[in-house]
Amino acid sequence: MYGKSDDRGSGAPGRAAHPALRYYESVGLIPEAARVSGQRRYDSSILNRLAVIRAAQEAGFTIAEIQTLLHDFPEEAPPSQRWQRLATHKIAEIEAQIQRMQAIKQMLEMLLDCQCRSLDICGQKL
Repeated sequence: MYGKSDDRGSGAPGRAAHPALRYYESVGLIPEAARVSGQRRYDSSILNRLAVIRAAQEAGFTIAEIQTLLHDFPEEAPPSQRWQRLATHKIAEIEAQIQRMQAIKQMLEMLLDCQCRSLDICGQKL
């Protein structure tokens, strides 16, 4: 068993704070830890799982998408296949968000040039 309990979690690299570990357990991202004297004790392999979870979060994946990465592929599916499928979908999602943000930016730039004397006039022009 991994010799450190969850209440020692900190901002140190490779470590997650204990509330995050409990949350990850509750949503099925990590297996439930064994308990010793009321403290959770994790197997050292959990560090690799936490690194994958952290990388996925930094790449913008949601908890549901991370669950898919970890659990919704055949067990023999290589990590590259999992990442490629999810990354392809995420890139398309991000590109759509970028297009929406560009449209918003254009609208804001147009509003910067507003010379209307009232909001009613402005509404007519929009």
